[in-house]
Amino acid sequence: MKMLKPSPCQSINIKGSLMTFEKPIIMGILNITPDSFFDGGKHNSLENAIDHASHMINDGVDIIDVGAYSSRPGAPMISSQEEIDRAIPIIEVLVEEFPQIPLSIDTFRADVAKASIKSGAHIINDISGGLLDEDMFKTVAELKVPYILMHMRGTPETMQQLTDYDDVVNDVAVDLGDKISKLRELGVKDIILDPGFGFAKTIEQNYELLMRVNELHYHGLPILGGISRKSMIYKKLGVTPQESLNATTALNTLLLERGVQILRVHDVKEAKQLTHLLF
Repeated sequence: MKMLKPSPCQSINIKGSLMTFEKPIIMGILNITPDSFFDGGKHNSLENAIDHASHMINDGVDIIDVGAYSSRPGAPMISSQEEIDRAIPIIEVLVEEFPQIPLSIDTFRADVAKASIKSGAHIINDISGGLLDEDMFKTVAELKVPYILMHMRGTPETMQQLTDYDDVVNDVAVDLGDKISKLRELGVKDIILDPGFGFAKTIEQNYELLMRVNELHYHGLPILGGISRKSMIYKKLGVTPQESLNATTALNTLLLERGVQILRVHDVKEAKQLTHLLF
């Protein structure tokens, strides 16, 4: 007997094909950076990136999220051109080798997003929710692709100084609502919400957001939860990111119980097993 009921019938259009959410979607993280907090430097060669993508596909991944810029707290800035130079060769090979797998590009820069979509990526995953590039919303509208709208304040370098909220859940919901309206005015149809765990939020605020994430269903859009091995887990437990898989799975269970439709994870096999158990 399955424990959880399917999510409300929602879908996104990925180049003419509908992705639905009767069962949770697993988004696998492919960091091609030298400095990401968990797997920096592991997959930033073409050979290693393709090998990791192949393993995620074998484990049942639904979307691969390509990130060429580290957004960890305090991460240094890199140029737009460097981000493009990292991302595009890998996207092109992924499209050729694994054409059946949708790709998202994890970037807050409109020019990187545009270059990635033109190279074959399908979805734009913007950690800044349009905050760090005023051209992003217009670019998404022009490209007519799904957009992951995340809540954040400041930049990766300053965001942890910007954690003053009246009510973190309500404030996140209002901020996302304002941006949804702007995207709709531009004609953007396919929007996924990401509450932004770990971005401009204290550890306590992250857990408040997790326990009440179901309140974001008010907007009637799919919700993505990205908590995999983050500091809200390993700092609270006093362990390392490498020791945080068990707790990640436990918190992903709470997200699924609250109707989150997409889990963004480092560990595809374990997340996929979780969805098979619960749905």
